[in-house]
Amino acid sequence: MFRLIPALGLVLGLAACANGQSQLKKPLVPVGDFKLGHAAVVAPNLVEGPVSRNATEEEWIASVDAAVEERFRRYEGDKFYHMGISVEGFVLAQPGVPLVFSPKSALILRVTVWDDATQTKLNAEPEQFTVLESFTAETVVGSGVTQTKAQQMRNLSANAALQIEKWMRRMQAEEGWFGGPDATPQAAPEAADAPKPPAGEKPGTAAAAPRKAAS
Repeated sequence: MFRLIPALGLVLGLAACANGQSQLKKPLVPVGDFKLGHAAVVAPNLVEGPVSRNATEEEWIASVDAAVEERFRRYEGDKFYHMGISVEGFVLAQPGVPLVFSPKSALILRVTVWDDATQTKLNAEPEQFTVLESFTAETVVGSGVTQTKAQQMRNLSANAALQIEKWMRRMQAEEGWFGGPDATPQAAPEAADAPKPPAGEKPGTAAAAPRKAAS
């Protein structure tokens, strides 16, 4: 627990990460055969960093759970996988902090992914993420000045879900998770059920209409 406090203190000068909420608007690309089963979010050892707004375990669990559900329920692969997420620490920039410190909001969490079919962990040790608020016109002067606590938590949670997805895609490519890099989604039902052309006829060509008999 105590080793997280120095890490949280370092966020004052770090750069921000991509915007997890805006990324949801991009076209959906499957993560192999991944389909979300259960997502368990807990916060038994939550540490509040220095110069932070207060937030409870329950608030963080609800915020992270909502972001994970929003991002990962979209995927409809062939196999179920479960996610265990532990929220470890946070800093929520607050108003009144001198701008010279460039306060940044941050969230630290750990993630484990389980294969439902084999009931085994894909990663033996939890993967730790340090997630920062996105860089926007609002956060230039510190999100504590321009955003409410709820907005800060929602943005950090969305960014956390995005970082988890990027990690999962990297592990798919490097370690063969979710069916490996060659895993592809199933054909769309309308394509699978489309009638096949008669023998000898090229796909995409229409049969000639019968001629009307001369009267």
